[in-house]
Amino acid sequence: MPKLYGDRIVLREYRVEDIVYMRGWVTDPEIVDNLSDIFLYPQTMNETESYLNSVLEKEGDHRGFVIAHRETDIYIGQIDLFRIDWKNRTTEMGIVIGDKEQHGKGYGTEAIGVLQQFVFDRLGLNRLQLEVYEYNQAAIQCYLKCGFQEEGRLRERHFIQGRYYDVLCMGFLRSDYERLKTIRMS
Repeated sequence: MPKLYGDRIVLREYRVEDIVYMRGWVTDPEIVDNLSDIFLYPQTMNETESYLNSVLEKEGDHRGFVIAHRETDIYIGQIDLFRIDWKNRTTEMGIVIGDKEQHGKGYGTEAIGVLQQFVFDRLGLNRLQLEVYEYNQAAIQCYLKCGFQEEGRLRERHFIQGRYYDVLCMGFLRSDYERLKTIRMS
């Protein structure tokens, strides 16, 4: 898989040594409470290793990249594509900035921009979509900044800490990408 470059980040392949960085966030409730329910229970070292091995071996229905500092290649987080549907030209996206010290610095926004270019220019897809919990306002603002639009809401779909929350369904189309590309060029 090619490396994809942004101004400050690079989207690169996963590596065995990334396990150290992944283990730093997979059991951190401040991070995993914003992610899928696969983190409902503490993740064991074997589970993290199995996930990393499946990515390295390209098993399953997802492909992705590590988000790394451009200058050092050190892991910041990861951004992945799930369920690529080649017939309908769609895919789902997931992202995590695993190093909390890197939160709020725009790395997620930059990584999404680089991924959008890859999805539309390189893969030729038409739609990129994601789901996000309504309480994850930082992520929602990032996605809106990247051009995603709220397309629907699964009311009280997610239960956490004694309360139900909505799940927002957001999408970004090739036409959105082309429009933003035109604006950036002018």
